[in-house]
Amino acid sequence: MTLVRRLTRTELFYNSGVVELKPYVEALAALAQDSRLQVYRFLVQAGPEGLAASELAERLGIPPNTLSFHLKTLSHADLVIARPEGRFIYYSANYEQMNALLGFLTENCCGGRSCASATAAPRKRKTS
Repeated sequence: MTLVRRLTRTELFYNSGVVELKPYVEALAALAQDSRLQVYRFLVQAGPEGLAASELAERLGIPPNTLSFHLKTLSHADLVIARPEGRFIYYSANYEQMNALLGFLTENCCGGRSCASATAAPRKRKTS
């Protein structure tokens, strides 16, 4: 006699083929750390040509071995692209992955209705 175990809700969701959450969870986990978020935002601002790892470390004031660890994590989440050129490795943001993550997070926002006002109120900064 074969016993059949019941699938959890998560397993049912994954097995339905509706959406594969793992890449999004990995990307969000990679960004959920101060230094990695700072590195990623800097690379997004640098544009598609990116920056050499050494220049990135210098500009952000992050030790090279620490930066290497963070870039590896971002790379495994497919958020950055490494491009070797001569003796240097240039890193750039993976804009396709970034746009996919933003699309996933905002898909069906507010049930398809407009949820942003025409003029967004400026954000207030915390004062210490």
